[in-house]
Amino acid sequence: MTDAPHPLALYLDSLGCPREAPAYTAMSAETRRLHDAIDAYARREKQAYLHPESRTVLLDLFGSREVVAWQEGKVGFMFDGEGCWSELPPFYARYGSVETRALIGKMRELEHAKAVVAMESGMQASALVMDVVMQRGAHAVIGRQIYNKTRSYLELCAEKVGGRVTVVDDGDFDELERAIVPETVLVLCETFTNPLVRAQDPLRLGELVTQAKARARGIRLVIDSTIATPWGFRTPLLETQGVSAVIASGTKALGGQDRDLWGYLATNDVELANGVMDLMAMRGGILDWRRAEAIVAGLDDAERYHAQRCRSAERVAAFLAAHPRVERVNHPSLPDHPDAQVVARHYARTGSMVSFRIAGADEEKTRHYADVLAMTTVVRYAPSFDGLTTKVNHHKSVSEYFSPPERLARDGFDRLVRLGVGLEDASDLCAALNWMLHHGDAITADEVLSWQRQRRRDLGLGPE
Repeated sequence: MTDAPHPLALYLDSLGCPREAPAYTAMSAETRRLHDAIDAYARREKQAYLHPESRTVLLDLFGSREVVAWQEGKVGFMFDGEGCWSELPPFYARYGSVETRALIGKMRELEHAKAVVAMESGMQASALVMDVVMQRGAHAVIGRQIYNKTRSYLELCAEKVGGRVTVVDDGDFDELERAIVPETVLVLCETFTNPLVRAQDPLRLGELVTQAKARARGIRLVIDSTIATPWGFRTPLLETQGVSAVIASGTKALGGQDRDLWGYLATNDVELANGVMDLMAMRGGILDWRRAEAIVAGLDDAERYHAQRCRSAERVAAFLAAHPRVERVNHPSLPDHPDAQVVARHYARTGSMVSFRIAGADEEKTRHYADVLAMTTVVRYAPSFDGLTTKVNHHKSVSEYFSPPERLARDGFDRLVRLGVGLEDASDLCAALNWMLHHGDAITADEVLSWQRQRRRDLGLGPE
């Protein structure tokens, strides 16, 4: 008895081959099961994904025609000046996906932007902008209260290209104007600032930078609006003359649930956007489709949550400002805020971050009070802000651990408890804060440690 010939025997002889393509029905059952399932999934999803049960990082393009069209589309974006090639149809997930395009569309609407690039984190957005604009000999000006990692990376960029960075006090427009020189390519500031929640005046900034273009033609004003969010302004930042770009960590309010790490650049400067996109395409960092899908689906809830957190933060800030055991409270809603008039003119919401100093507490005692507040369990000890839960931390421990005390004092960052208000009832948060302020001194460090260990056991987390 002889074995039956292989159904594709005529195609397996390298000396010849039939003219017709090999019949799909002649393929093995294993091969057909895989491709039948992939095709079935593609029909359901209306996209030519390459997995039988899931979306994939690339699509079946069916041939080179789609590739050539994509490449020509990229050229069009880069030379026509109408947008950024981040909006091209899906080609490979390192450049974008169906879901990232949907997110880009939403963010363009929110920011009133011609171009948006979505990426893996807010720090990535900052770094990419710096890498694009900081060319040989370039000069940058930044606000003193900007995020310390942003400042550190900008100083590193300047060092690499033989440039320099000038730090100015936030809100000091005379100092800022003096700092701008012909080599200045970047003015970078943050609103609201972290942790003192100073409010930038976008109109004054824009006017100053616009006037400065007579002597610094390549200058760009970039504003990090992570804390303020696009919901926080009466007039969108990009509709303010002189504002070149907005960068932000979407991880915070735009995500709103502490689940999805991401960031973005929004701009009407399409040359900048395409430069950022080119650099990201080479070194990676595009937002993956799973996060993009979740973010788009949650944007309505995120906006509602942000509004609620802002209202609660105002109540918490007012409670702390009237408390006899509190030395100073920082929140843009307070009447004694240094930028109160700017806030009234330009801001629709005042953010969810509150920072404060406890009367008579040194740095170590401030750290202890933050630990005690976490013992209420309705306030969690964690970095970041704008999630579901209220978070507390000791600012020096989390953000300025290696900063010398004299620099902290000079910048006003010393002895700060930082509070990111969440979705809890504001009265509950005030009750927890009041307990901490009145009884924090009576609770020993050993009691704090004992509570932390017991808390881990209660949650089944095992030993520390």
